[in-house]
Amino acid sequence: MKTIQNWVDGELYTGTPDGTVPVENPATGEIEGELLLASQADLDHTVEVARKAQKEWAKTPLARRTAIMFKMRELVLANQDEIAKAIVAEHGKDYSDAIGEIQRGRETLDFATGINVALKGEYSYDVSTGVDVHAIRQPVGVVAGICPFNFPVMVPMWMHPIAIATGNAFILKPATPTPSASLIIARLYKEAGLPDGIFNVLAGEKEQVTRILEHPGIDAISFVGSTPVAHIIQDKAIQNGKRVQALGGANNHAIVLPDADLDFAAKHLSAAAFGAAGERCMALPVVVAVGGVGEKLARLIKDNATQIKVGYGMDEGVQMGPVISSAAKSRIVNLVDDAEQGGANVVLDGRDLVIEGKEGGHFLGPTIVTKASTDSNLYKQEVFGPVLTIVEADTYEEAIGIVNSSEFGNGAAIFTNDGGMARKFKLEVEAGMVGINVPIPTPVAYYSFGGWKQSLLGDHHIHGPEGVRFYTRAKAITTRWPSESGSYEASMSFVRED
Repeated sequence: MKTIQNWVDGELYTGTPDGTVPVENPATGEIEGELLLASQADLDHTVEVARKAQKEWAKTPLARRTAIMFKMRELVLANQDEIAKAIVAEHGKDYSDAIGEIQRGRETLDFATGINVALKGEYSYDVSTGVDVHAIRQPVGVVAGICPFNFPVMVPMWMHPIAIATGNAFILKPATPTPSASLIIARLYKEAGLPDGIFNVLAGEKEQVTRILEHPGIDAISFVGSTPVAHIIQDKAIQNGKRVQALGGANNHAIVLPDADLDFAAKHLSAAAFGAAGERCMALPVVVAVGGVGEKLARLIKDNATQIKVGYGMDEGVQMGPVISSAAKSRIVNLVDDAEQGGANVVLDGRDLVIEGKEGGHFLGPTIVTKASTDSNLYKQEVFGPVLTIVEADTYEEAIGIVNSSEFGNGAAIFTNDGGMARKFKLEVEAGMVGINVPIPTPVAYYSFGGWKQSLLGDHHIHGPEGVRFYTRAKAITTRWPSESGSYEASMSFVRED
């Protein structure tokens, strides 16, 4: 049984932990490690270290910062096999999906290597006689990232490369089920030349989140997780005078119009619904089939879904792993059970799947449900599992009404060959990220990721240009040089002109 430590001031850190929690392999159900839970004293020490290091890091020339980011990118690429295996062992997703997660996270590192361009300021000269104004952006200070279990590398990478490149220190609180990949990232930052104390990893549960939100030495909070917790994060952070971005849950919808290529749509909808066992905030758990195509579409998606090989993520050919825990599996099964009892039709049933040799794993097979009520919990809640619900609408207008009635607005998609309808949809749909024949419309890192409504609290999306704005503060500077005119009287003219 291994002990999983924290990372503070450039090295593994034991500190004075509050205790431990088990870290489970969800494919086997076996406990593979014990994670040290950092205490209040550990947090206080980490913040002190980070604040001291950040003061010097903020003075580091941009050329040096970008050089470290370039080196970090190379190291992540060179060590992606080690990182991916850590993801598979603790999350359960298959190896190729873990590699894909790392690649998407690395896009933010790519963006951070050009942070010198993103930090260019503004300048206006002669706004009045001899008076110039310019604007710069400076780091906010010490930033904490509170991250979910489902993307233990990608989601933190949507935060820390930009936070660090813009001159901040970063404290990562990883999800307790999936901590080990963050420690590999910490080691690689040190190898890349990042000064000690700028990137720290401090594990903990609910109590640690509260401490972070209340700590006076932390200036900003980035959060990704469920909407109820996002509300708590936002409210508590604001009460304590912190800048906050809080990304909440999702229940993404895709509309399929009758003119769509149904074979194409079915293939991509199957991947979007069942990839990573549905444990994505951009997963696609609901399809709205328009104009009578629902039955055929369900059959085609089922044909694709039955080809998905479910199993241990390191086994050859596996395309989908387990869900994160036995509790998660029970919750998902109960949602399907309740919908079925309410009259829904389970056309593909993965509730009883058992993987030979991995009988203790938390496996579910792809599951497709039709004729579910839009009042059912299966439809309304974020399932976060490999379940696709297909509802039907007679017209596009009815379909867009269904989509927009959701309390969430993370992502939405439409499948059609009609450009006019696609344009209408992208303007009318109430979601922050929109796909046209793309079921998971996660933007590349030089755009920003974020939803609408209950999927995003606060003003700022994550990564990309909005990430730069979140991790920096604007400062406007007005200058005049009396020596230019040679007289004090001239230097006062700007005041009189006002």
